[in-house]
Amino acid sequence: MKNLIISSLFCIFIISSCTKDTNSTPEYNVNQQGKLSVEFDNIVGSNNLQLNTATYTNSSNQTFNVTKLKYFVSNFKFTNSVGAVYTQPQDSSYFLIDESKPNSSNLVFNLPEGQYNLVSFLVGVDSLRNTLDVSKRTGVLDVTGLASDMYWSWNSGYIFFNLEGTSSAITANNGLFQYHIGGFGGYNTVTPNNLKTIQLNLTARGAPIVKKSNINTPNIHLFVDVNKIFSAVNTISFNTTSIVHSSMLGIPLATNLAQIFTHDHTEN
Repeated sequence: MKNLIISSLFCIFIISSCTKDTNSTPEYNVNQQGKLSVEFDNIVGSNNLQLNTATYTNSSNQTFNVTKLKYFVSNFKFTNSVGAVYTQPQDSSYFLIDESKPNSSNLVFNLPEGQYNLVSFLVGVDSLRNTLDVSKRTGVLDVTGLASDMYWSWNSGYIFFNLEGTSSAITANNGLFQYHIGGFGGYNTVTPNNLKTIQLNLTARGAPIVKKSNINTPNIHLFVDVNKIFSAVNTISFNTTSIVHSSMLGIPLATNLAQIFTHDHTEN
């Protein structure tokens, strides 16, 4: 009987050890890096955004088409499961999402190994970069190149969010609407600050796990709902607002802009 008890206890110990190993927390080496991608998927309500061809309806029951959607995202920060924050280096932290260029919507970062529970980023271009000499603003910030239609030369500032299209509800300007949202607070004189910081908790729909040994790059899939520009907080109607080319007029749109980004899922 004594031998039977000892054998039973030994088996229980083996089973318990195996169970513990199976459920153990993954080990991360913060001195090693892996890749993580963040995907910006532009939608309108429950529909995928299609430039020029698709017709959508806003909260004022007005139909519209989208001909252009471009916006800056920058200053990315990632917080892991133990609270450590990784900040993307400043000079490589500016991205221009352009719906007409699908490759622009998937951003790839090199991060220390770990599980990342939070991501935050800025919609727009921060005041420091806005006021640097133009020769130091290159790549997607080049106002003579990729950012040529994302800059107010008279205002010396970037357009953070550029949404254009047409609607039969607009009787002027051949039915054209243009929503150019910018304004970083001003350089020589005070202007509205329409920069918006977005922070998303990733745990509810899957936190990405970054490891150097990953075969596949984990992907944070974000939805960017253009329809919320019209109704997230402020109701925007084409009857009263069709052309916005100033930071002051852009305040109601910028308030809505802060609500259009959501975390849909993560692929590990």
